[in-house]
Amino acid sequence: MSKNVTPYSDSDLSKKEQVTMMFDRIAKKYDNLNRVLSLGLDRGWRKKLVRHVRDQQAQDLLDVATGTGDVAIALSKIPNVKINAVDLSTQMLAVQAKQLDKLKLNDRITLGVADAEQLPFETQFDAVTVAFGIRNFANLDKGLSEMYRVLRSNGCLYILETSRPKKFPMKQAHFLMSRVLIPTLGKLFAEDKGAYAYLGESAAHFPDGDTMCNKLRKIGFSKVMHNPLTGGVVTLYSAQK
Repeated sequence: MSKNVTPYSDSDLSKKEQVTMMFDRIAKKYDNLNRVLSLGLDRGWRKKLVRHVRDQQAQDLLDVATGTGDVAIALSKIPNVKINAVDLSTQMLAVQAKQLDKLKLNDRITLGVADAEQLPFETQFDAVTVAFGIRNFANLDKGLSEMYRVLRSNGCLYILETSRPKKFPMKQAHFLMSRVLIPTLGKLFAEDKGAYAYLGESAAHFPDGDTMCNKLRKIGFSKVMHNPLTGGVVTLYSAQK
């Protein structure tokens, strides 16, 4: 069971409300800081996810916890796809909306405010993606069940998420990054140390590897696979309905 980590100490707010407020606060600086923290490797990670979706020949896509739209925009390069991109943070979506206007992608990507645990869709998607957002779900099993529900038969779920390296030196480097570097840079550049401390803590406690795969199987997914990337600092999961 993962630890219930929250970004702020206000006990009157649910984790979902706290996480949404946090992302609203850091939305405008989120992308630039992530480029720094990942040393630019995040682009390559997303390309691997997009390659899976392209190889599946999926056309109707849902990007959950879409944030500022890095994955949705990358997916839009696949010919003939239609993408619904949803998030709870209106400020994150506002940043993405400006990008879509600039790139003239409004006819390919439809934005919407939606809770991953109560998706406002029928069973209609060939693929569902979620990148660096699933650890923020208040109820992970419910979120996974909803993504399973909206997938068509033989549709696939792709999850890109941070994970904990098991071997030296990546294990030690990951600890320093999640517990020291991320909160420090968050304070300096995003002026929100609490938010980035939460992101580091949530990464440290999120169920990864075989534990995550077993959760997916319990929901009903088959052909569950996980591929550690960059020494295991992130993992790409795939699963079929």
